[in-house]
Amino acid sequence: MSDKLLEIKDLNVNAEEKQILKGINLTINKGEIHVIMGPNGSGKSTTANAILNNPVYTKTQGNIVFDGQDITNLKTDEIARKGVFMSFQLPEEIPGVSVTNFLKYAKNKVTGKPVKIFQFKDELKQYMESLNMKPENMERSLNVGFSGGEKKKNEILQMLVLNPKLAILDETDSGLDVDAIKTVSKGIEMFKNDENAVLIITHNTKILHSLKVDYVHVLIDGKIVKTGTQELAKDIEDNGYSQYK
Repeated sequence: MSDKLLEIKDLNVNAEEKQILKGINLTINKGEIHVIMGPNGSGKSTTANAILNNPVYTKTQGNIVFDGQDITNLKTDEIARKGVFMSFQLPEEIPGVSVTNFLKYAKNKVTGKPVKIFQFKDELKQYMESLNMKPENMERSLNVGFSGGEKKKNEILQMLVLNPKLAILDETDSGLDVDAIKTVSKGIEMFKNDENAVLIITHNTKILHSLKVDYVHVLIDGKIVKTGTQELAKDIEDNGYSQYK
């Protein structure tokens, strides 16, 4: 059995008429945490959206293989059901749908099995406790009136509940204070095991202070220009991106 979970080969992506990604190559194995870093506008979020085949972006070349299957042209919901999860930079507010009901519905759609509600609520409570989330948030409308930190913790809660094979976290650390970043890191550590993987997309290094990662990739102008270990993130923190431009 191959340990490769995600393989991106020579991926070129346009948004409208503009080329954003210019030949991305990336392999993520089971059990690994990867980070894509880069300045604003370098193509980080485009990479995440392209994996899930967001129709706003057009792939012009290359392909994406997930868990041994080519997912390049699959629909977003099919890719999600195969075990790819993405947390959003700006999570949507959904009035009238409680956190519990949203997660129950999502879990049912991903697994195709009915959810045992009492067991599910117990599981939810335990996760929320670990993430320092207020238990009353379970019955509130999803993200409505939540602070930025609460919304981001909610995304981590979704990741834990849905338990995907690959979790893509797009700027989950942006706008968070030190304590919230530590909580998000704790959630990632709770999720991580030898059979799954995490791809963190960020433009700063704060989240890496409380999380051990395997690889850091620097993305500049639609290309990965350098790959290294956690030390590479430290170098960027000290010296910025200008040396790679």
